[in-house]
Amino acid sequence: MSAARGAAPPGAASEEQAARWVRGMFGRVARRYDLLNHLLSFQLDRYWRARTARRLAEVLSRPGARVLDLCCGTGDLLLALAVRRGGLVYGADFCHPMLVAARRKIAHRPAVVFEADALRLPLSDASLDLVTVAFGLRNLANYRQGLEELRRVLRPGGLLAILEFSQPPQPLFARLYGFYSTHILPRIGALISGHSDAYSYLPRSVVQFPDAEALAAEMRAAGYRNVEFERLSFGVVALHIGRVDKPDC
Repeated sequence: MSAARGAAPPGAASEEQAARWVRGMFGRVARRYDLLNHLLSFQLDRYWRARTARRLAEVLSRPGARVLDLCCGTGDLLLALAVRRGGLVYGADFCHPMLVAARRKIAHRPAVVFEADALRLPLSDASLDLVTVAFGLRNLANYRQGLEELRRVLRPGGLLAILEFSQPPQPLFARLYGFYSTHILPRIGALISGHSDAYSYLPRSVVQFPDAEALAAEMRAAGYRNVEFERLSFGVVALHIGRVDKPDC
C-alpha cells in the first residue's frame, strides 16, 4: 500500500481534522453531487454501480441476508442494491446532507439509512453478510482501521465489496486520464458546485489512494481472504471483493 494512511485534505494535521474537513466538504456539494457524478464520469458511474450489484447478486438473493452500503452518500448504489435484492438493505454515511438526499431517493424502496462514522460503526460484531463501499474508502481518515472495522461487523463467510477510483495501468491512457482529472474535472466541478476546494481535493485523493494491486494486498493484510479485483473502464475504477473466513470446523 502507499505510505498514505488515510485521507489528507488541505490543512488537516490529524485524523479528526481530516474527517471533519471531508464531512464538511461533502455537505457543501451534496445538492449538486449527483449531477456532477453523472456529468464528470460521462454517465459511467451508473454502469459501475449496476455492475457491482450484478456481481453481488448471489448474496443479495439470499433470504435473510443483512446488507449495508457504507459511505452511501446520496444513495445511488444503495438504490441499485435494493432493486437487485427486492428486500431490506441499509445505508450509512457520516454526512447528514448526503443522507437527506438519499432518503428522498429511496423513499419508496425497502431501504433504511442512518448516520454513522465508518471507523466506529454502531453495529454488533459479525452482524452483516455484505458490506459495500462505493467511492468512500479513499475518504476515510484511516484506511486500515476502516478495513478492520468492516471485517469486525461481517459474519464468517461475509463479503466486502469496494468500488473505488484507481490508477489506469495503460501508460498512454493514464496520462490522458491524469490530464482530465487534474485540469478539466476540477474546473467543471468548481463551476457547477461553487466549491473549488472539493473538486481539487477529489482528484488528489485518487492519486494518493493505493492502486488496485496495493488495495488488494492491504485487504489481505487486514484479514480478508479470496480477495479479487476487476478493473472497469480501462482501470479508471476497480471493484474489489474479499471474504471473511469461516471458522475451521
